[in-house]
Amino acid sequence: MLTIGDTACATTIVTGAELADVLSQTAEDAFPPVYATSRMVGLMELAAARAMRQALAAGELSVGVTVDVSHVAATPIGVEVTAEARYVGQDGKLFVFEVSARDRGGEIGRGMHKRAIVAKERLMRGAVQRTGGK
Repeated sequence: MLTIGDTACATTIVTGAELADVLSQTAEDAFPPVYATSRMVGLMELAAARAMRQALAAGELSVGVTVDVSHVAATPIGVEVTAEARYVGQDGKLFVFEVSARDRGGEIGRGMHKRAIVAKERLMRGAVQRTGGK
């Protein structure tokens, strides 16, 4: 059971694969070689998912539903980034987290993230049916 105020963290050291310029598909895309917003959001999601582990039954997992964050500072390759998720309550069936990310220079991002608990088998079956995939 989650309790208001429960927290969890996730940490990474920024690698070349986590830089925004990796997202560029053409020279005109011109993303900078700093920690990508999408990777920061993923780290925030990981922290929230870790916080939710205690609320899951066998065969369940948590999935991200909404993300509303600001990425306010750039982080270069080789620097450690830590995301923290703090459980603040529920919105219907959704679990609501305040999320933040920091590097050694201070806060780089902050926002809100909501997650839902789903049955893994049902989720995967629905994904295959929806897309006609395997």
